[in-house]
Amino acid sequence: MTVSEPTTAPRDTPKPSFWYGLPVGYTSLDLNPPAEQLMKVINLLRGLPEQEREEADRALRLYAAIVSQLNANRVQECALGAHPNDAGGFTMSVFTVSTLPTSGNAKLVVAGLAGSAADGRDEGMRPLELPCGLGFLSEKRPAAPRSSRRPELNDTLPSHIWQGIVAVAAPSAPELIVLQMVTPDLDSVDDYRNILLGIARTLTFTDPERATADDKAAQEPEALTGAAAAMRNDFG
Repeated sequence: MTVSEPTTAPRDTPKPSFWYGLPVGYTSLDLNPPAEQLMKVINLLRGLPEQEREEADRALRLYAAIVSQLNANRVQECALGAHPNDAGGFTMSVFTVSTLPTSGNAKLVVAGLAGSAADGRDEGMRPLELPCGLGFLSEKRPAAPRSSRRPELNDTLPSHIWQGIVAVAAPSAPELIVLQMVTPDLDSVDDYRNILLGIARTLTFTDPERATADDKAAQEPEALTGAAAAMRNDFG
């Protein structure tokens, strides 16, 4: 897979303190759309026939509600994934990055959770040694959400989903960086776990552009190290 441009926090937010790469097949939602863009969409809706306008309006309201909920939960990235499968269709997934404040030292929190996972006290977790530091992987298979508005669709929905979470302590703030992957395709769990771990290995607290510039100044032009090398090794 190839790497997209390093993903950062949305516009009009404090300068990001971490960076990571997304593989191909993922499209990021705009969690901070400018007012001009929203007005352009609204004006386009006004020109649609009544039935199409109502359907588009519901979709826009759903998008606004999702964005509002994601922002309220400190989500800085939400990307939708679609990858072709052997049946001729697509497997779907949702990837999010969020920050979770801690009451004390975030590194001690991660070390404690990683220790519990290593001791086998939580079978759904295991410690991770990542280029950016110690972290842990948590996996669950919760029941899939059900539709209350259209209960007739529930028979066609999956009974469970797979949820993978990687958490790493921020080096200079009392918070965790939480990477989460969710998919209803239980047959492709191994693939999505590998994608999640691949993204986690690219997580860095050093600006990749600055690191690459420093590397180029000290080495041959084609030699990459640090975060840039991690992204190339994981995604090609």
